[in-house]
Amino acid sequence: MINIQQDTDGNIRMRTIYPAGVSVNVVFTDGTEEVFAGKRLNELRAEANAAYRLANDLDAKGFDRNKGKPLARNKVVEFVPVRPGLSKKPRR
Repeated sequence: MINIQQDTDGNIRMRTIYPAGVSVNVVFTDGTEEVFAGKRLNELRAEANAAYRLANDLDAKGFDRNKGKPLARNKVVEFVPVRPGLSKKPRR
């Protein structure tokens, strides 16, 4: 099991994608803990990346096509916002 501490801004640092079956224990700033599946954390990271790209006018692959030629953005979101209760995917 992997242990991760939430920072004061409400984020965890994810430098890499986790295997789907791994268990990740997140310790929140209030002291509570919750176990996330690697697959769920990867989904949250993908959502954070999508929000970042939308806010910065990038396409789905992270390119800025508004300039003369496409420029790759190597930056991927490393800080993923989490809060208690997000370990389960909401039903729609």
